[in-house]
Amino acid sequence: MTEADHTPPTLISPHNRALPLLTLTDLRIAESQAAAALPKHTLMSRAGKSAASFLREQITRDTSIEKSRQKVWLIAGPGNNGGDALVLATELHQAGIAVELCMPVEVKPDDARWALDTARAAGVAITSAPPASLDGYRWLVDGMFGIGLTRPLEGVFAAVARQLSQRAKARPRKGGVLALDVPSGLDSDTGTVVGNGAGAAVHATHTITFIGAKPGLFTAQGRDLAGAVTVAPIGVDTSGRTAVQLNAPELFAAFLPPRDFATNKGSFGSLAVVGGDTGMCGAPILASRAALYTGAGKVHVALLGEGAPPYDPPHPELMLHAVDDLPLDQMDALAVGCGMGHRECATRVMHDVLQLDVPKLFDADALNLISKDPALAADVTARGVQGDPCILTPHPLEAARLLGTDAPGVQRDRLAAARSLAARYAAVVVLKGTGTVIAAADGRLAINPTGNAALATGGTGDVLGGIIGALLAQHLPRYEAALAGVYLHGLAADTLSAQGHGPAGLTAGELAPMVRTLLNRLFYPAAEC
Repeated sequence: MTEADHTPPTLISPHNRALPLLTLTDLRIAESQAAAALPKHTLMSRAGKSAASFLREQITRDTSIEKSRQKVWLIAGPGNNGGDALVLATELHQAGIAVELCMPVEVKPDDARWALDTARAAGVAITSAPPASLDGYRWLVDGMFGIGLTRPLEGVFAAVARQLSQRAKARPRKGGVLALDVPSGLDSDTGTVVGNGAGAAVHATHTITFIGAKPGLFTAQGRDLAGAVTVAPIGVDTSGRTAVQLNAPELFAAFLPPRDFATNKGSFGSLAVVGGDTGMCGAPILASRAALYTGAGKVHVALLGEGAPPYDPPHPELMLHAVDDLPLDQMDALAVGCGMGHRECATRVMHDVLQLDVPKLFDADALNLISKDPALAADVTARGVQGDPCILTPHPLEAARLLGTDAPGVQRDRLAAARSLAARYAAVVVLKGTGTVIAAADGRLAINPTGNAALATGGTGDVLGGIIGALLAQHLPRYEAALAGVYLHGLAADTLSAQGHGPAGLTAGELAPMVRTLLNRLFYPAAEC
């Protein structure tokens, strides 16, 4: 009996919570300090019992088959992750759930040996080789390797990872694949597969992660591999351990402007969307429409090219101008780059706007101009150093150009790339992609949990630029405007997909009306009469 036997498990859903995201270093320090203050085996006992609590709830909820027939198969690796699996197996067995645990290599650490002795004493069925087929099991549990794995999965563990992944990708209506702590083969800091992405890794339907949430579960490949994440703190204090957070409304809601009766269009700012060279006015129009729907008071479109329409028929509220005819210094914010092109006039406009004391967002062609022109890059950095940071919103290839590297290098460690960009340009950076990373030059860092494959279509980046630009025009600070814009943009895609409008075939133009709906539903609910 350990002290942990009397500690009821706490399980936390990350949904809409600004959870801290702990790196391997953070976790090792927190774990060692907690272990030193607790009786032996307490943390492993708590981890296994938390996983058992989670799995028992899933099994109880599944009324399509009797509890006694919901067989669970577990695989234990040679380390402490294997020990967690052994505790889980013992708990399920003692709860009357049929379990079978495969342990190809006996566990080695002292805690895991204790868990093995306990499992054997309880009568848990333990084998040394996996069965040819896992079809007879309702739930499969990955307890092979947790955090800190430094080499690719090999041999039987790689083979089992492939078996588990096949089950998860089949999207079972009931049951599934549960990973303990992190899916085996996943780097918990970066979200990439160990072995430069070329190794095997478990694709889970669910992950229960211990002590705290990890960055790699929410970005890069990790978001697909982890499935639905649940956090089991197991009584370890992690406060103040990290500057990385999961993006959630509590980080930005307080900065949204009130919508009092006495307000007017001037209260919510004027945004100019600057771009649209000849033949490319669609991108700034998309961005500008999104800005309207996100609550900007007035939205102007400053076009560089010839042949643009005199107005936008679906939205005559937009005011279209030639770029030289609009006094950009009188705007509350600028969103620059959509369809801007690379001609000399685009470079001139970039140099001009960088001299203005107006909050600025740079996207698309503007980012490529900055990456190719040292003078523009120096101006962006200088503005940040002077306390007027620009917002940069690159996708991985644009980020690579700004850093002088390649896109695979950016994707190998998205958090490090975002940090580097924010530091180099003294800017707020939105590194787009699955698990978009938002970074500030002062070290603040967040990973966004909203969004899905519906955003993998042309124009969605322009819409994001318009959303963030509108929030800048409403006087949100740069970092909070980026957090709010990215969150709402992704949530719009999630909501539309849940309604059957995505992920396949959702168009960029459909996002903005849903952003308006979500903005009002979440932050400006109608007053009751």
